[in-house]
Amino acid sequence: MPRLEPSSTPLSEPFWEATRSKQLLVQRCDECQAVVWYPRDRCPSCLGDQLRWIEASGRGEVHTFNVMRKPGNPMMADLTPYVIALVELEEGHRMATNVVGCEPEEVHCGMAVEVAWDVELTDGRRLPVFRPVG
Repeated sequence: MPRLEPSSTPLSEPFWEATRSKQLLVQRCDECQAVVWYPRDRCPSCLGDQLRWIEASGRGEVHTFNVMRKPGNPMMADLTPYVIALVELEEGHRMATNVVGCEPEEVHCGMAVEVAWDVELTDGRRLPVFRPVG
């Protein structure tokens, strides 16, 4: 069974296109300088509409996580157990993702992580996941 793959929209297309070359993009508001994640057409901080895409560092730490031993979607059954995490990136925003490259029992809040591009989707996009630093 194939992996559950996220869809792309006109708003998120720049993000997904950048993943093909292993770049992690987020939006920044030109009006208030807030970093915006997930892709939006207005800044949630000031409601400005001057958002541009910038490259994120790809470094952060696990804010919270859950080990999925029973998949929430049957398409993910072959991947269990897997870790769903909320990672706080250096830029200050949080991204829902997976933590890979270690045993689920090793993941902890505050764990330093970096983006990994291990998961290639069927159309050539890549899914940003995170692995422990080092």
